[in-house]
Amino acid sequence: MTTAAAGRGGRRHGARPAGTRLGGARVAGAAAGALLTLTAVAAAPAQAAGYRYWSYWESDGGKPWAYATQGPATARPADGDAIGFRFAISSGTDDTSRPSPAPDFSVICGDVAKKDGTKRVAVVVDFGGPADAPPGETPPKPPVEVGCAQVREDATSAEALATVVKPLRYDGAAMLCGIAGYPARGCGEQVDTTGKTPASAAPTAAAPSGDGEKGGGGPSLGVLVGGAAVLALGGAAVWKARHRG
Repeated sequence: MTTAAAGRGGRRHGARPAGTRLGGARVAGAAAGALLTLTAVAAAPAQAAGYRYWSYWESDGGKPWAYATQGPATARPADGDAIGFRFAISSGTDDTSRPSPAPDFSVICGDVAKKDGTKRVAVVVDFGGPADAPPGETPPKPPVEVGCAQVREDATSAEALATVVKPLRYDGAAMLCGIAGYPARGCGEQVDTTGKTPASAAPTAAAPSGDGEKGGGGPSLGVLVGGAAVLALGGAAVWKARHRG
């Protein structure tokens, strides 16, 4: 939008094709309208909408579970760390259910000796409860899987997970969609958390995050405003092209 405004100040002299100013105003107006619309959508109440997905958690040196800041495909835990995965319905990272077992590395990996060139990572997979299950599916039994992954020193969390539980299912955007075949289908669907019924198609999450991954929840205000800004800049470019003509 700033770019479009700057464009209107240029070439004050010389002839202009008829309708150029009107066309530029139309494009800039459409971009501004898109920004206002997307901002309004982002500011509107979520109305109890959440997402059903695998969230990814980390624990550094025995600390409590913390929501991961990057997806398992890029995160590289250190020897002695714990990683956790929880399938649940969440409306954001603040209320996402954490893995139920504690990130106790000494219990999970206590009998695994350190070897040169490798690291040990405690892995916790929590399949969640029936209330979080997609329609027609049931969480696996036992509901929790734990294991100690002994992997090379530069291995990612995804590689550590794959040594403990398989198979893993990802979507085209590398978002983690299924662990040990659960759920059998779908990936990060939006649901109505009041009735736990499907609402509408969800945007690609990042992990949370990945899968980006995606992290959790819907698109943030920054993402929506950024999209509107791209549209506004695109509108300015069209206006400039017409202006030069």
